[in-house]
Amino acid sequence: MRIAFISDIHGNFTALQAVLADIKSQSIDQVVCLGDVATLGPQPVETLHVLRDLECVYIMGNHDKATLDPESAEKYEIASHLIPDLRWCQGKLSADDMQFITTFKPMHEFHLPYGNHILAYHGSPISDTDIIQSTTPNEDLDVYFKGQEANIFIGGHSHLQMVRRYDNKLILNSGSVGNAFRFAYVRGKPVHLLPWAEYMTISQSANFLNVDSRRVYFDIDKLLEKVKESQIPSADWWLRQYPR
Repeated sequence: MRIAFISDIHGNFTALQAVLADIKSQSIDQVVCLGDVATLGPQPVETLHVLRDLECVYIMGNHDKATLDPESAEKYEIASHLIPDLRWCQGKLSADDMQFITTFKPMHEFHLPYGNHILAYHGSPISDTDIIQSTTPNEDLDVYFKGQEANIFIGGHSHLQMVRRYDNKLILNSGSVGNAFRFAYVRGKPVHLLPWAEYMTISQSANFLNVDSRRVYFDIDKLLEKVKESQIPSADWWLRQYPR
């Protein structure tokens, strides 16, 4: 069994194409999208249409909720300076696109041999806006994972890849396909991106469990051309992330 986890694509279709090409080169049995698919980047429509064709497991992220309900963006912890991009994205999507997003689910579980039980979510099992990092105190983890039977937890949201052991459990973050952060996000401070896409695979063969944190380089020039063509409100920010 080999499962690929992708997350936080954020409308960066160029990065998604590179990741899907890498996934295609492997023997993947299942793809799981951990949420935040369309907003912020220049190609929300293309991103959604390709994801729909994948027929993977779709998890709801906070940006996905805000796309469906932009009036409540603050409740979903969407920063005020991102609201114009959220509105721009929503204006590009059709009724069918919006209906597709409504099918996303809060969590999904997998059972593997040797008692390995995976729980996939966006932020944490109790909220899609919780940020779990390598520095998150164990006391907070006790709250996030209370009552859960899984021993492998995987989410997105933080935009930082992570493999962390918690007691006899693994806590994983697949990183971000479209917005891989250089540093942990701090509310109110600017973020800076890395020039690659991130995703993760989990596989089990006989008595061997493997977690693979993958980094995929993509065509930055092609992305920046799409940004310029799109006239997305945050175009200048995108152009500053990858100076040429």
